[in-house]
Amino acid sequence: MVNPVYILTLSCEDVIGIVAAVSGFLAAESCNIQESAQFFDHKTGRFFLRTVFASETGQMLTVLQEKFISVASRFGMDWQIHDADRRPPVLVLVSKFDHCLQALLNQHRAGSLLMDIVGIVSNHPDLQPVADFYQIPFHYFPVTSATKEKQEALIWSMVQNRNIELVILARYMQILSESLSRKLFGRCINIHHSFLPSFKGAKPYHVAHDYGVKIIGATAHYVTGDLDEGPIIEQETTRVNHAYTPEQMIEQGKHLENLVLTRAVRYHLEHRVIVNGRKTVVFGQ
Repeated sequence: MVNPVYILTLSCEDVIGIVAAVSGFLAAESCNIQESAQFFDHKTGRFFLRTVFASETGQMLTVLQEKFISVASRFGMDWQIHDADRRPPVLVLVSKFDHCLQALLNQHRAGSLLMDIVGIVSNHPDLQPVADFYQIPFHYFPVTSATKEKQEALIWSMVQNRNIELVILARYMQILSESLSRKLFGRCINIHHSFLPSFKGAKPYHVAHDYGVKIIGATAHYVTGDLDEGPIIEQETTRVNHAYTPEQMIEQGKHLENLVLTRAVRYHLEHRVIVNGRKTVVFGQ
């Protein structure tokens, strides 16, 4: 029998004895620690920990979770224990750009992203063939300013009915409402170019080119009601120069968006990300 592997993540006020209590609990339950990382935030005084461990006796997840409550209560922990091999149900939202969707689907097919994509939702029909090729259900939910509330209700209904644990905005060119953003906090990841807030609008790369920028990049973050200001998970940049055309900058930007989004999704799926106020702690980048 293969010993099940679990991942414990926690945060709490930093006091003496947290690591000893966790390691002591795992030892007492015949669990072998395979990987561990911790961080102390000097500004907030909070402690963060991620530990990967195997149960040598094959204890069920629910049993370990129930037993750990006493340790967590003693330190006032915000905590979770996950099955490292579980594939959570995921919903992807897209519009017309397909590069981020293709990157996710390719990584998913290759086994690099441990998740089940149960559906692709779009406000345009253009990417139906991509979903069909990968044999993933495609849902066309058109939206206007007058129908936005009803359209988001359809999305939220799908999240609830399919027990969706992560929503990925793969260049979904719609702003989620405050209400839906709040419901999805901590389980909705967005990707965008990193010119914000300097260069907004429909053609940010063209504007950036006009200003002669020398660095372009991409940012992945959790969605909040504050547009493009949620806790950042991952970022990447590359240099450009005067010889680049706007079109060449756009291609570089697409590459960065693919890279950053797939990394951020993988970090989330591997439970490496813990929200720390307006920031995140990301273990093992």
